[in-house]
Amino acid sequence: MEERIIDRELVLVPYYPNEEVALAWYQDPDVCKQVDNIDHVYTPELLRQMYDFLSANGYCYYIKYKGVLVGDVTLRHNGEVCIVVSKAYQNRHIGRRCVLDMLKLAKEQGMDAVKANIYSFNTQSQNMFLSVGFEKTAEEWYCCKLDQ
Repeated sequence: MEERIIDRELVLVPYYPNEEVALAWYQDPDVCKQVDNIDHVYTPELLRQMYDFLSANGYCYYIKYKGVLVGDVTLRHNGEVCIVVSKAYQNRHIGRRCVLDMLKLAKEQGMDAVKANIYSFNTQSQNMFLSVGFEKTAEEWYCCKLDQ
């Protein structure tokens, strides 16, 4: 995998072990609740397990915004997109731009659709996914059909 340059501010860097930086995003209880609907933060071991799974089952990238790693995004081989942006960098359209790039990657990989699991209380993520073309298909599932 190679870096994916989204624009002059935003680059997706292929995953490499970097728990020292990444663990900070998963030490925020609000972010853990948004992403995984859990009431505890990640341990270094849980973080390693998550990244091992995502990198083995998809295209896993760190999100680099203005030279700083601020989150991660993965397009799984099953078409599911997963994204985390640290709280300090939310509401800057970083997630939106990354998801749009994951839609491009999905097309490049010949996928027909991309899906996202978003918890019912996470209206911020729901609105972002809807704004880039996803539609609600089930209680906590959103899908975007891709034009080939």
